[in-house]
Amino acid sequence: MTIIQLEYLLAVANCGSFSQAAEHCFVTQPSLSMQVKALEEELGVVLLDRTKKPVVPTEAGEVVLEQVRETLRSFNYIREAVHELKGETAGKLRLGVIPTIAPYLMHRFMPTFIKEFPKVELEISEMKTADIVEALKKDRLDAALVAGGTCGEGIQEYDLFNDRFFVYVSPENPLYERSNIRIEDIDIKDLVILSAGNCMRDQIIELCLAKRQMPSHFSFESGSLETLMRIVDCTQSLTIIPEMAIDFIPENRRDRVKQLAKGATSRKISVAVRRTYVKGSIIKALNETILKCVST
Repeated sequence: MTIIQLEYLLAVANCGSFSQAAEHCFVTQPSLSMQVKALEEELGVVLLDRTKKPVVPTEAGEVVLEQVRETLRSFNYIREAVHELKGETAGKLRLGVIPTIAPYLMHRFMPTFIKEFPKVELEISEMKTADIVEALKKDRLDAALVAGGTCGEGIQEYDLFNDRFFVYVSPENPLYERSNIRIEDIDIKDLVILSAGNCMRDQIIELCLAKRQMPSHFSFESGSLETLMRIVDCTQSLTIIPEMAIDFIPENRRDRVKQLAKGATSRKISVAVRRTYVKGSIIKALNETILKCVST
């Protein structure tokens, strides 16, 4: 049994395909398949059900993979521990970011982080919250930038800062003339929101619909805040946006941004990791860099 065999097995389980796993590991498919087969023969069990598409672990494979993830995490921590002993912040950071954060925050801290920590290799993926949680639990990500309180059990969150919600409203909407809008004054039929799978959608529904039934003719949903704002621009609708998006709204449309009345909610921007995470020095550097960059 070798580390390479364990890495290849985990890659197939994560990718669901021998060909994709081989591409991910930068090896030929026959070479990867041979190593996984050798591991199965040594253990005396079949670890992967090759008849399924995508390939899935067998019952024995699930048991082995749980240990493989812990073993590889400990193995990779050896380098991390040595870097920390030398006072270095180095290694690979696989970072997930949700779509309602990525366009508005990444550019603010990435240049500084790359400059100050040149020995850290950043690998960034934009993903929805559910996919981030799965990737963290299966050790496909080291950390993620998420809306706080959305990841559930087994995930640890470090709150960074609050991101207030604002209303973006069409000039044709009756609420446009107001500078401050109460949640209860929003006509649900005029509200356009993010599509299913975006955690901010759930927050907005909870905020706006907690005491009201959502109508069956709910108007428009999108995976992009920018798309929602463009819909608002050409209709009499409105939407809810995070504060970090306001800087990206052209000056000639800033009049459409309205404050929510006092007491309306905000979201927390957090760094999420597994409870058993390693790479502590890199995560600490990430947190500190983000906080420094958003406060300037």
